Amino acid sequence: MTDLLRLEAVTAGYGYGAAAIENVALSLPRGSSLAVLGRNGVGKTSLLATIMGLTQMASGKITFDGGEIGGIDTYERARLGLGYVPQEREIFPSLTVEENLSVARVDRGKWNIESVFELFPRLAERRQNFGNHLSGGEQQMLAVGRALVSNPALLILDEPFEGLAPVIVDQLVEALKRIRKESDMTFILVEHHVDLALSLTVQALILDRGQVVWNGKSNDLAGNKSVLSSLVGIS
Repeated sequence: MTDLLRLEAVTAGYGYGAAAIENVALSLPRGSSLAVLGRNGVGKTSLLATIMGLTQMASGKITFDGGEIGGIDTYERARLGLGYVPQEREIFPSLTVEENLSVARVDRGKWNIESVFELFPRLAERRQNFGNHLSGGEQQMLAVGRALVSNPALLILDEPFEGLAPVIVDQLVEALKRIRKESDMTFILVEHHVDLALSLTVQALILDRGQVVWNGKSNDLAGNKSVLSSLVGIS
């Protein structure tokens, strides 16, 4: 498989002099999946933000689908096929569910408003409700659906299960499994539920103080309790 995404010695931050991530290198083949793990505050969200163009790169190179994207704006990266589900969800509160999906829709693949409603029936029931009238679980479904209707080649999810009831987590997990099964979409997942993240992905890396300290197969990491204990804090 050819790499869809490559980072080469990327250092980036938020303009305050200190780097949030430093000398990060990774390669993600098309159709694969990556779990980004680590303790709180080690740079996981900053890594995702850097891929999306939301930080200031100090050095390094980011290549997506064969072209360098390190110097282009976030909206241009989205047009190229990067989809982002941020930790804060950031749906439009004054728009309905259907309108939230409509403004993000790009006709270049299988995902459209109706296919998202089929994936998340609860959203279909709430299609005329405004974003600020949804539960936390419904807002998360909408955030994922909004990314899907742009038909991204790479779907980036920042802690999509945080703060959700177990039944909602189960629904989202099944949705991600279905997305993987029915398409060749590549995705990156940041998640504190380590076992869950590793079960959903092929590759994994661990960050510590903004640097990659472990990189390999998710299956290998799942069986390496000493690494998980020392670098992620899982006993």
